[in-house]
Amino acid sequence: MDIVWIGLAFVLGLILNRYQIPPLVGYLLAGLALSFTAYEPGAVLHEIAHLGVIFLLFTVGLHISLKNILQKEVLSVGLIHLMISTAIFLPVSLYFGLSVEAAVIISITLGFSSTVLAAKGLETRNELSSYYGRLSIGILIVQDLVAIGIIAYSGGGIPSPWAVVLLGLPLLRPLLSKLLHFVEREELLLLMALSLAVGGSALFESFNLSGELGALVMGMLFVNDDKSDQLEKKIWGIKEAFLVGFFLEIGLGGLPDADGFRFIGILLLLLPLKAVLFFGLFMILKLRARTGFLATITLTAYSEFTLIAGAVAAAAGIIPSGIIVVLGLLTAISYIINSILVRYEDPIWQRLNVFLRGFERDVKHPDHQPVSLGASQYLVIGLGKTGQAALTFYKKKDISAVGIDIDPERIKKLLHDGYRVLYADAQDAFFWEELEFPKIKSILIAMSGDIYTKVFIVEQLRKKKYAGKIKVLTQNEREDELIKSAGGIPVSVPSVKMGERMAQLSLES
Repeated sequence: MDIVWIGLAFVLGLILNRYQIPPLVGYLLAGLALSFTAYEPGAVLHEIAHLGVIFLLFTVGLHISLKNILQKEVLSVGLIHLMISTAIFLPVSLYFGLSVEAAVIISITLGFSSTVLAAKGLETRNELSSYYGRLSIGILIVQDLVAIGIIAYSGGGIPSPWAVVLLGLPLLRPLLSKLLHFVEREELLLLMALSLAVGGSALFESFNLSGELGALVMGMLFVNDDKSDQLEKKIWGIKEAFLVGFFLEIGLGGLPDADGFRFIGILLLLLPLKAVLFFGLFMILKLRARTGFLATITLTAYSEFTLIAGAVAAAAGIIPSGIIVVLGLLTAISYIINSILVRYEDPIWQRLNVFLRGFERDVKHPDHQPVSLGASQYLVIGLGKTGQAALTFYKKKDISAVGIDIDPERIKKLLHDGYRVLYADAQDAFFWEELEFPKIKSILIAMSGDIYTKVFIVEQLRKKKYAGKIKVLTQNEREDELIKSAGGIPVSVPSVKMGERMAQLSLES
């Protein structure tokens, strides 16, 4: 019965999520638990697992922009790391008896990092648009393209001679874009996203090509479209739900044998080496240690694409089917390790920052941060709608103000509009230690999201002996208390107050 695996996956996912471990680990454990029973998975589970992969690749395709990939830092780190890590993993794979072809495929995929884990983590921390976030996503996209190449190779069969007509798909982009903009109702937008993903897969399979590749290409047709974000948001929840089936189906393969556990052990011991390699490459390319550290933490995990590419290769008979269980358990354990690293990334950075900064190159970094705010009298931290409104107010009053934000594209746009803004990571303690702002009278923290980030900034400012007012945007009384105890002044505009104000205005009118 399907309710068995759905219910068990939900319960284990819920339990692990309470401990800030990705629910995907729970889905894999649910499959392992069911593998010890007489439970027989039906065709429904297999189809859901397949569709989960199709939807995942469609959403990946929506982000494959040449602008994001064709950057020196992205291409260099992405490709060099993949080549070196493949060379490291290849002898290990051969030692455990894999054929040369199977060992090469497995070794390449072990160099991948988790796209799902990184994207969800960055989104939760509201740092998808940060410099290190964009860098991490760019590297992941390079890896995903290599994964698609492996999937296409492993898909088996010779493409139909008529497959050449697929080169004309970009010609359909204007028509599909018009259709997308014509669709307004939410349910129709969802149906369009599902139709594009499944239709792209079916189209490529009809030409004897990988259906996964078809879903990815169909997503790429909407890169940089104004409504591509809406497409992704619509399909995101269904993709997450259907990926439950994929991880659960992997878990149903049961536990690996003794050699499999030894293989997992060695690969887990090599995970820190994978992280060190990432950080070293970031330093060689002149990035700041803080940026390199955050991107390294984000990328330190094995990938679901290791499983996806491995499953396709196993179905084609290129690699042993038993190795998929090994890769599944390895990926799950690496997810747990990554969740711990992300949870404690700030304490880890505080302990290691002096050591890690010793590897920075003495040059101007691509992610250079300011060391002085000059004669500015007011500082706005966080340039979303609230922060921009504050800067606009100061500008109209002809008051000297400066804003800082972690989003390079937002900084570029505001500079173009005539605002004085600077790129900076307000969560970096060294930024505050080095920053000089002798004329600043008042500081506004207009960031949305995590209250503890705001508390950290207030503490850093007070540690620097800043005696002026620090006003912080808060959402509720609990946040007010945290900000007050840190030395800031909470500014709360809860929805209740907004409702009261609207009612008052209606009476006045």
